[in-house]
Amino acid sequence: MVRLTIDLPEGALAGLGKEPTAFAAEMRLTAAVKWYEIRLISQGRAAEIAGLSRREFLDQLARFNVSPFQYGAEEIVAESRG
Repeated sequence: MVRLTIDLPEGALAGLGKEPTAFAAEMRLTAAVKWYEIRLISQGRAAEIAGLSRREFLDQLARFNVSPFQYGAEEIVAESRG
């Protein structure tokens, strides 16, 4: 496991109403969701980064209004045409 240290303004934690441990978990989840959304990582890797099971990660995608599918409509149509 790699440990990172991030300096944040004092008000950052208070603004979200979270203690440091919960804030760190939320940052991991948010980063994992965004990286998944922009197709940098797979669902499995994103779940691992977020510290969740794959099922739990899929549930969290709905909270962020991110589709669990990485294919757009155009890609599905193009793929079906061969």
